[in-house]
Amino acid sequence: MKYIKTLVLAVILIPLTSLAQKSKTNTPQNINKPARPKLVVGIVVDQMRWDYLYRYAGRYGAGGFNRLLNEGFTCENTQVPYIPTVTAAGHTGIYTGSVPSITGIAGNDFIIQATGKSIYCTDDPTVKTVGSSSNAGEMSPRNLYASTITDELKLATNFRSKVLGIALKDRGGILPAGHAADAAYWFDDETGNWITSTFYMKQLPTWVNGFNDKKLAEKYLKQDWNTLYPIDTYLQSTADNTPYEGKSKGETAPVFPHLTSKLLNGSFSAIRATPYGNSLTLDFAKETIANEQMGKHDQADFLAISLSSTDYVGHQYGVNAVETEDTYLRLDKDLAEFFNYLDLTVGKGQYTLFLTADHGAAHNPQFLIDHEIPAGLWAGPTILKGLNAQLEKEFKQPKIVLSFNNYQVNFNNLLIKEKNLDLQAIKKFSIDYLENQEGVAYAIDMKKIAISSIPEALKQRVINGYNRERSGEIQILLKPGYFQGYGVTGTTHGTWNPYDTHIPLVFMGWGIKHGSLNRETSMADIAPTLAALLHIQEPSGNIGLPIEEVLKK
Repeated sequence: MKYIKTLVLAVILIPLTSLAQKSKTNTPQNINKPARPKLVVGIVVDQMRWDYLYRYAGRYGAGGFNRLLNEGFTCENTQVPYIPTVTAAGHTGIYTGSVPSITGIAGNDFIIQATGKSIYCTDDPTVKTVGSSSNAGEMSPRNLYASTITDELKLATNFRSKVLGIALKDRGGILPAGHAADAAYWFDDETGNWITSTFYMKQLPTWVNGFNDKKLAEKYLKQDWNTLYPIDTYLQSTADNTPYEGKSKGETAPVFPHLTSKLLNGSFSAIRATPYGNSLTLDFAKETIANEQMGKHDQADFLAISLSSTDYVGHQYGVNAVETEDTYLRLDKDLAEFFNYLDLTVGKGQYTLFLTADHGAAHNPQFLIDHEIPAGLWAGPTILKGLNAQLEKEFKQPKIVLSFNNYQVNFNNLLIKEKNLDLQAIKKFSIDYLENQEGVAYAIDMKKIAISSIPEALKQRVINGYNRERSGEIQILLKPGYFQGYGVTGTTHGTWNPYDTHIPLVFMGWGIKHGSLNRETSMADIAPTLAALLHIQEPSGNIGLPIEEVLKK
């Protein structure tokens, strides 16, 4: 009888045990989660024209830019879909999949139209510097209206993914990292340290202090800057000494060697306009990966890196200088070392990386003129002074226009309202005046752009770049080859032309095909492509589309 009872009990318990085991294996923790890379690395090369991928390709090694092209997927016709083409708007566009009209980042700085107050894109007076006694850390992403792809990764993983941003420029580190980042770090000229703000933390991590204690910025500057290879091999560049290049402080001519060791006078800012700034940034990126265990967590992590020195070098020396070529050759070597580091620490094929730019750059206008190519330096400050003088004669009030910032006419709206001036008449007068100035192709009333007689491609860029709270009432479009500069040397960016809007875009690694694409793609397509790769929601202001050809099925 005892045997029969035991047998009956066993028969009853076996199914229950099986059910319990089945239930255990089907708990939510064990259901397959979306496949994702261990780490996503975004690299923005500030002011990198698309053609730099190929201009120096014969001199690049196998492990940097050429590795990206040979192993990854390159989108050969990626365009910035708005103006002005500047750093803050570019980094924001890449990581939001959006445009200034929606994100609110209408320039590096912009004027609040209701008050006339000028605001820097990441200024935040509610936070304090962490890591320095300077005010360089009083920054945050609070001026950004939309979420970023990095924010969306945080949301998708219940904030378990680790997200960090790094750049010499505060805006290059802060805006890509988004609102929910674990940290963003940027460079402090006063101390030569990497700093952050109280938006992220109350004090620097021990490892950041340890890195700062190495005084690498000082060590790099003490090396001086000479060419990586014999100077007569720089055949893609002009002569070393030309009137198109700007000199550093204390130099009699913009020639090699640049004695950066002599520029250490209580400031480390000189490293920005040398290739060593990029080296320092990637040194810090490696240290970040190691100490923050990036790519070692259960969820995908994201490291956003911006390489700022290419922009400073470009502004000072221009597109065709030996300094620019040398900067890219050195960056190529630095990238090769960084990719190898990722292979060893995260694992080759375990991370996804993309490289792009926030904008390009124009040739120096005088350089073009000397080669019989149409160009010119637009005399914005002089024209602004003349316009205000004519407006005062007509409307009996001084300084009706505050600035031409971002190639826009920013009116003194408080004055116009207070004096009950006719804004429509002021706008018409201003447009008539501007369209008679040298170098101006169009001056467009943003309230009437739908009926403006300009090419549709330009019209869309203008609309995308116009934020009604932060952009001027009139958009100025210059003729090809023209830009507003702060001098006759070097170069700048900010316009609608291909040299400013055509940017490189190359993906490599986990989930990425090998190949190339020549159809037009947009900067705004980067974030939704990453969202598709990661199986997460697009950012809140996204207007781009996934580049399907890039992704493995």
